[in-house]
Amino acid sequence: MYKFTTKKLARAGVVAALYVVLSLAVLPIASGAIQFRPSEALTILPLFFTESIPALFIGCMLSNLITGCAVWDIIFGSVISLVSGVLTYFVGRLLKNDIIKVLVGGIVPIILNALFLPLIWYFCYGLEYLYILHVLFLLASQSVVIYGLGIPLYFAVKRLNGTVSFFRTDELKTKEKTAEERTEEKPE
Repeated sequence: MYKFTTKKLARAGVVAALYVVLSLAVLPIASGAIQFRPSEALTILPLFFTESIPALFIGCMLSNLITGCAVWDIIFGSVISLVSGVLTYFVGRLLKNDIIKVLVGGIVPIILNALFLPLIWYFCYGLEYLYILHVLFLLASQSVVIYGLGIPLYFAVKRLNGTVSFFRTDELKTKEKTAEERTEEKPE
């Protein structure tokens, strides 16, 4: 069973707040039919932290709400982030090689956003003739952000995972406890 601690709640709050701040920092290009959101680099975090999944959902919802998106865009755009987070989390559990994990984990939000956001925009804003252009632009912009910013973020968090308490995952703690138990069991 998943245990939601105060530390995880704080970490989720930080991720959601960072998503909003990074989106608003580049506001003219963070929302609309042509968008470039540095905050999408945070979609790599479910590879480490389960609590980042709802945090990305809330951060996306707040960003879309603040920037004045249509109601369906606010709802379904955030749901796309939620589904991306869940799928990225499972990629992180299935794959062990760091390079493959971050490459495959990064492709999930790229593909989902590129294929489904233009459909939402079509129903919200009537941009049907631009669907293919939106897909191509989102593939490019999401790839630049997720791989250009997300990969360095992944390795920075991985490096801090063992040293900074805020970034330490439960998986690492379990490994430490198992190692301690093995050393205690050794006869002298």
